[in-house]
Amino acid sequence: MKNLALLSTTALTVASGLIFGTMQAVSAASLNWQWSYFGSGITASGNLITNDTPDNSGFYQILGISGTRNNETITGLQPTGTAIPGNEPFNVDNLISLNSQQLTGDGFGYSTSSGSYASPFFASFLATPGYLEVFSAPPILSGFGNLGTEDSELPIVFSARIISIPEPTSILSLLAVCTLGFVSALKRQQSLQLTKQKHTQAS
Repeated sequence: MKNLALLSTTALTVASGLIFGTMQAVSAASLNWQWSYFGSGITASGNLITNDTPDNSGFYQILGISGTRNNETITGLQPTGTAIPGNEPFNVDNLISLNSQQLTGDGFGYSTSSGSYASPFFASFLATPGYLEVFSAPPILSGFGNLGTEDSELPIVFSARIISIPEPTSILSLLAVCTLGFVSALKRQQSLQLTKQKHTQAS
């Protein structure tokens, strides 16, 4: 019976470890988004990766970005809490939401393959609030007051949606599989114990 107790303990430990590991993986999961915006002479689109838990206002933290702007490859996400070059001191927060207002007043930022930078954001200060994109291209001078003829701040139409969501049923599925495996192992061990006892009694 010691072997049976050991098997039970081992099976429970393995099962709980697998389930706990899966719970950690799900809680640390990320969401994939499609985003796009357009305006006068502007077309940008691509994918975003965010965390999977919104804040109290319904905004998710953007962790990664890919895509194109006017056929230029997007090369990176502007670090949260910093400004895109040429638009200092307006720091981006890299937040996005499924709310009717999908970006904050700080917006997100990114760089492109030409060395340019862009930052779409929600402009609540406009007579009719809406989205704007700040764009700065080389040569870049520090400070938002130094916009050159190659730079712009123009109205855009912005939209984004989640295209993949973690499956919460994965934990339940794994629990069912582990439980079935555990019961099967116990039955096999019990069968072996009974066979051994019968053999001993017959001797």
